[in-house]
Amino acid sequence: MMLMTAKPKQPPTPTEVQSKATRRRFTAAYKLEIVRRADDCKEDGGTEAMLRREGLYSSHLCEWRKLRASGALNETSSNRRGPKPKVEDPRDREIAAMKKEIARLEARARRAEALVELQKKVGELLESMRLDESDKKR
Repeated sequence: MMLMTAKPKQPPTPTEVQSKATRRRFTAAYKLEIVRRADDCKEDGGTEAMLRREGLYSSHLCEWRKLRASGALNETSSNRRGPKPKVEDPRDREIAAMKKEIARLEARARRAEALVELQKKVGELLESMRLDESDKKR
């Protein structure tokens, strides 16, 4: 009679699933390389084998070929979304400096006009005082 012994239970192996999946991002250079390699595949099933090796889907290849045909996929293209960074124009700096200079000169002109007005009033006041003194002397 044969005795059956129970095998000791092993703890379950940990899974490699991440708690939050992240979207894969491919650079323009990588996309171009894959499209070129797919175009170079001559044998039957070569493209599919290359996609399996790279872990890509055929839809990736179709999309990247469309991008290349439209000219949107080149070595220097970036996949960044959103507004493009504004390139500073040297004329903008010159315009800002001119506006600042104009504001400074306008403030100086206002002060000069106020000073001229004050001098006129002082002149009128002195003239009226001189006339009052001459009237008193007579």
